[in-house]
Amino acid sequence: MKHYTVAELRVTDPAWVRDYLAEVTGMVERHGGRYLARTPRVETVEGEQRDALVVLIEWPSAQAAHAFYDSEDYRPHRERRRAGAENRFVLVAGEDVGALARMAD
Repeated sequence: MKHYTVAELRVTDPAWVRDYLAEVTGMVERHGGRYLARTPRVETVEGEQRDALVVLIEWPSAQAAHAFYDSEDYRPHRERRRAGAENRFVLVAGEDVGALARMAD
């Protein structure tokens, strides 16, 4: 089942960003991930507005997402990102529990 990483980042020190983008994009792709969005252009429709870069990545499975996140190749980039940004990452299963969306039709 597909899974999706939803990340919000507020960069506090941009020194890590250039190398991260240049090197991590290929790592994500090698682990089966596909970027769907990387943008600061976010409109809050409901809830509190957060000034953040939002990243959306589609994965073929939760295992692929974890394999990337936990890899030794990604570790130094993850540490630099953590040191230079406020981060929130969630992994979302691509499922409709109880088929609730279909019931609304």
